[in-house]
Amino acid sequence: MTSLSLGRRQFMAGAASLSALALAACTTTTPQRVLSAAAPVRQPVPADVQLMYGPVYDEPFFLRAADMSLIDPIYWRQSVANTTGEQPGTVVVDTANRLLYHVGEDGMATRYGVGIGRAGFAWAGRAHIAYKKSWPTWTPPSEMIDRQPELEQYRHGMPARVDNPLGARAMYIHQGNVDTLYRLHGNPDERSIGKAVSSGCVRLLQQDVIHLAAAVKTGAPLVVL
Repeated sequence: MTSLSLGRRQFMAGAASLSALALAACTTTTPQRVLSAAAPVRQPVPADVQLMYGPVYDEPFFLRAADMSLIDPIYWRQSVANTTGEQPGTVVVDTANRLLYHVGEDGMATRYGVGIGRAGFAWAGRAHIAYKKSWPTWTPPSEMIDRQPELEQYRHGMPARVDNPLGARAMYIHQGNVDTLYRLHGNPDERSIGKAVSSGCVRLLQQDVIHLAAAVKTGAPLVVL
């Protein structure tokens, strides 16, 4: 696996890139879009993984079970050795490998598969998770509404619901006191995991984003490679 260690110069350059791209906002895919995939390769799914990604009943909205047979096993949630070099509590997003690590104690980390921003919307640097929201409102940027006029009805926000593009949880990324407009958020589309599909934000399966949001602390350091 690619090493996750980066030098100070790379982080400084990445931070500048993050600030420059903030105006693009977290534009994610719209509720109407569904990724197309012809003849997907299906993986056998062990019972413990099926249970981990089973239906969720104790949320304001019912969440169906994720079809993990559509996802390469490398992207299934698992505990791994901490190879990031970061301190416990840090969230590390490895965009090249489409993986997110939440660093734990005793040299271990919880690893999740993610979907990341398309080329041209990619960003990197150091920041922190300023706050978290359960079932957040999604507000498309004006630029997206200009491209897709049907989104005008959501100019002042789409309320929480199952097809809300931010999913069941969102974690809001700041640099200092500045909102970068990027998020870690939920996503119901299994086919997006391991892909570069969103316009900047980092997306996790609904079950994974609920798990991560429960574990990560407000103010936690965030590193995007």
